[in-house]
Amino acid sequence: MREIAIIGAGIHKFGRFDGKTYVQIGQEATLDALRDANLRWQDIQAAYVSDQYLPATAGPRILRPLGATGIPICDIEAACASGGATLRQAMLGIQAGAFDIALVLGVEKMPRGFMDPLMIYQQWQVDMGMSTNPSYWAMRARRHMHEYGTTEEQIAKVAYKNHKNSVHNPNSMYQKEFTMEQILNSQLVCDPIHLLEICAPNEGAAAVIICAKEIAHKYSSNPITIAACVHTLAKYSADFRCPVDSMSANITNIGPTEQTSKLAYEQAGIGPDEVNCFEVQDTDAFCELEIYEQLGLCPYGEAGRLIDEGVTEITGKHPVNMSGGLISKGEPVGASHLGQVVELVSQLRGQSGARQVANAKVAAGHVLGAGGNCAFTILKK
Repeated sequence: MREIAIIGAGIHKFGRFDGKTYVQIGQEATLDALRDANLRWQDIQAAYVSDQYLPATAGPRILRPLGATGIPICDIEAACASGGATLRQAMLGIQAGAFDIALVLGVEKMPRGFMDPLMIYQQWQVDMGMSTNPSYWAMRARRHMHEYGTTEEQIAKVAYKNHKNSVHNPNSMYQKEFTMEQILNSQLVCDPIHLLEICAPNEGAAAVIICAKEIAHKYSSNPITIAACVHTLAKYSADFRCPVDSMSANITNIGPTEQTSKLAYEQAGIGPDEVNCFEVQDTDAFCELEIYEQLGLCPYGEAGRLIDEGVTEITGKHPVNMSGGLISKGEPVGASHLGQVVELVSQLRGQSGARQVANAKVAAGHVLGAGGNCAFTILKK
């Protein structure tokens, strides 16, 4: 199977941009990636666009004004894992020999406030009253606290770390450090989750240009290899979301993050200890703690110890969310995972400044969303 490399990466800052359309935001990230790869739009042979809240055919609306070259432009949606699913489809096209160079763009311009549950669930599920994100985030946190003794202070330490990292990320929506007291005293959204411990839906775009690795040297002196990119749908997820309408008969199946990361580690031929840094789905601060365990960074029940001991700090053994994470960047769903990939490319190139992980050679990005959609991408220098 053909190996795939990233030869260009670009990003439009995440945040709120009332004066810009999604077309402008997407074009800026695309042109940034083209400049980084030293390519022209005419060099792109196929384009795949990740979005969830945009109109139909958003991809062609964004990209055709750059030049009506006749290439295929496909829109793909898989909830918060949309970027991972889109990257994987572009890779499959190259590996099948359909083309050699592709653009993968993630872009979103989301409504303000909590996501509309009817975008994800049926009316009867919404009527059950468990379809708003913070409610099931909080239930998972409380269950973990009950089973393992995880504390509110440990959850707050995740937010403290990520906000601290965000100060050094010019593409983050929020670039401000908060004290532990400010985090714990911020508005309670859903016990035990506070306002400064959750991410905001917002706007932004990120893009990468990928090609067959055997030709990458023609375009880049520092290509980044995609060692694995896996997208799966949960077989059965013991989640506290609104009631499911169907259920696997085998309830012993592992959750989506464990399932997806296991396949990715196998595909890349490595284990979690060989990954030098991670960007993960911290839609709330507790979620990041849980992901430590699900990705194999520690045994179940020990995530609190990792954050207490500074293991996931930029200078720790397993740096996590060097960018500030979604808590600081916000989450434009279609752009979320590709934003992680752009950050990881920067880390592997040694271009991340004050948030740089020393000697980073292997990096991984994780996203998890509605319906058990999960994606995990592993990059190698």
